[in-house]
Parts: sequence; C-alpha cells; structure tokens
Amino acid sequence: MPRKNAEESLSALWQRGCNFLGSRTAILGGAMSWVSDRNLVSAISNAGGFGVIACGAMTPELLKVEIAETQAMTNKPFGVNLITMHPDLELLINVCIKAKVTHVVLAGGLPSVGSITKIKEAGIKTICFAPALALAKRMVKNGADALIIEGAEAGGHIGPVATSVLAQEILPHITDVPIFVAGGISRGEAIISYLEMGASGCQLGTRFVCANESIAHPEFKKAFIRANARDAVPTVQIDPKFQVIPVRALVNEGTKRFSEAQREAAGRVERGEVELKDAQLEIEHFWAGALKRAVIDGDVKNGSLMAGQSVGMVKAEQATQDIISELVDQAVQSLSNRGRNNGL
Repeated sequence: MPRKNAEESLSALWQRGCNFLGSRTAILGGAMSWVSDRNLVSAISNAGGFGVIACGAMTPELLKVEIAETQAMTNKPFGVNLITMHPDLELLINVCIKAKVTHVVLAGGLPSVGSITKIKEAGIKTICFAPALALAKRMVKNGADALIIEGAEAGGHIGPVATSVLAQEILPHITDVPIFVAGGISRGEAIISYLEMGASGCQLGTRFVCANESIAHPEFKKAFIRANARDAVPTVQIDPKFQVIPVRALVNEGTKRFSEAQREAAGRVERGEVELKDAQLEIEHFWAGALKRAVIDGDVKNGSLMAGQSVGMVKAEQATQDIISELVDQAVQSLSNRGRNNGL
C-alpha cells in the first residue's frame, strides 16, 4: 500500500478519537504524578497528541496555577486527570470549570453520577476508566463521554487484567462512546492493532517519561533507559484484609519499604487505632511521597520508580515531537507493509 494510502487509512481509523479530543492524533499522554505537568502536557498537545495534567494530590490553588501555566504554553486542547478519592474533588472540578478546561479524566475509583453530571453540565467532556465490561456499561449509563480501558501492563496503580483481554472483552460491546486503550503500549504497530479492534485511540504514559520536555530527574530517566520489561513488577498485597491497589514499578529499596508500610498500616487498623479508609489513604500518600523523591529529587534507590512493562522499549531521551512522529511512522509503515503483503 502506498504511504499516502496508509496515512489515509490511519486517519480514518482514529478519526473518531481525534474529533473527540480535538487533536491531530488520537494519542493521549497518560497522567503521571510529578511528571505530567505543564511542560510535558503542553509539549504533547503541541506535537499533535493530547496531554493530560496529573492533578494527583494537588490543592485547588495549585491546580489552578498549573492549568493557567499550561494554557500559556499551548493553544491546543488538553485534559486534567482528577483522582476521585481526593478530599477536595468538588473544589477541583470547580477549578476546571472556571478555567474552561475542555476535558476531565476521572480516575482512581468509580466516579459518582453527581461528579460526572456536574462536569458535563459545564460543557466539559468527561472521560472515565473502566476495568471491566459491566463497569464500562455503567459509566456510559452514568454519562461518561468516553472511556479508557487500562490493562495490568501499565505503570502505577493497576488492575489485574491484561490490556489485550480487556480490549477483547469491552471493545466489541461498547460502541456508544469513544474508547481509548492503555497499558503496555509503546509502538505504532500496537496502536494500529487496537484501532482495528474498535478503539478510537491509545494512551501512553511510560513512553513519555524520558521526553526532553519531561521534568523527571536525570537519574529517574536513566533508570527507565536501563530497565527491561521484567523489571517493572506489581507490588504484593501483604494482608488480604487490608486491600490496597497494586502498583507496578521498578524494584528497589522503596518497593521493600512499601511492604513494611503496608504491615504497619494493617496493624494499626487491626488494633483499632485508625479507620480502614484512612489507613488506605495513608498508603496513597506514601506512594505520592515516594514518587516525588524519585521523579523530582532523583532518589532512585528509595523513591518509587513507577513504570509500565513497556519501559523495556524506552531506549533514550527524545523530543516529544519525535516520539509522536515515530509512533505515527510506525503505524503508517505497519499499514503500508500489510498492504504490500496483500498485493495492494
């Protein structure tokens, strides 16, 4: 297939996603705490992708500044990822509304109908995560404008099911809204495979950590470049009575300390010193602090090196524009090669 025809085929495959996002490509930047800030988000959007600010544990005041600074660095659309368990979620939503953000991603738990409705009534497109078909149907029923299905290969907080299985489970049955696939994706050929299965686009996080525009510490980036896929493993749940969401990261001393933190928190719950939900929130704060030590301070021994299994394909620092161009070229080449093999 001639390259021009392959480019047209790619455009057709992700047109729905591009229209929904308002971007040239349907490649989302996964929201990574301490990494997905104004610099990387604006760079992704300026390069034709769709950047997403990771609000994480930000206060409403900090998020307001981050959105304003991002808007000053790009005139392209971008989104804001809000964690549903954040104690100031309603205030954060208000910040997004006042700042005229175009898209909000609700993550870290099942969002309430009230949150989705409030965002939608403000004219903001709402994207929700769906870890299973039943929950995907519920999110659509509750008003989600689009879904992200993220497999266990992803970095950070993960579910138990592989990306390829989730895609087969959900994509054939949910066609009402655009669906973006995430988890373990690092090449254009993989993007094509999910688009042809019915996805409207793909989300990549780990692939952008070593972008030139990423503020991640040089030592953090070096750890990614040295790592293999097998080095990114999920944390182990110590006590089944104290459930915490698994986190995929590169193994180091920080991983071991997390196990100790789990034991301590579980013990406090058992002794009645703290409520379960408060102890679980403490664990989330543990991760936020450990991630900052690694990403910002460069403490790759004791901090958290959250990474997806696609980390093995991150080989060097690159400009964000080059990363997206490379992904698009791989996708186009894949379609072109297939056409030639079929005699087209």
